[in-house]
Amino acid sequence: MLVLALIDAVPLLPVRGALIGLDLGTKTIGVASSDPDRRVATPVETIARKRFNLDARRILDLAAERHAVGLVLGLPINMDGTEGPRAQATRAFARNLAKLTELPIALWDERLSTAAVERALIDADASRAKRKAVIDQHAAAYILQGALDRLANESRAMQRDHHAD
Repeated sequence: MLVLALIDAVPLLPVRGALIGLDLGTKTIGVASSDPDRRVATPVETIARKRFNLDARRILDLAAERHAVGLVLGLPINMDGTEGPRAQATRAFARNLAKLTELPIALWDERLSTAAVERALIDADASRAKRKAVIDQHAAAYILQGALDRLANESRAMQRDHHAD
């Protein structure tokens, strides 16, 4: 399947169905899932990275368990809007994953997601060990929630435009 920007993936997504959010790190992959109505993103698990095929299999198994209709992969864009080595690695991961699934893969700008989640966990008084254990899956949920909110806004705008006709 294709790897697209989030808004470009909209026509490929059914109206309902869970989305899986991914925060791709060098050592771990945070995984989150939405409800079928795509209102709320929930942390699922953190995958310790091993080899691409094993990592991809786990992601696709989680997607199948949740009857997911698409994947949202956080794209680590630099603060100045450019793409560095991490963004290139993420795009390569997405292209390789796309070869293994029919699910559309949408890329979503994840700037500041991990920092925002870490601040929230610190505010919640989570210990350093607890933060380390859950930060990636919470970052995936943060990324996915941002994408869900954007999709909801896009849907509302399309409905307004349709009713204006």
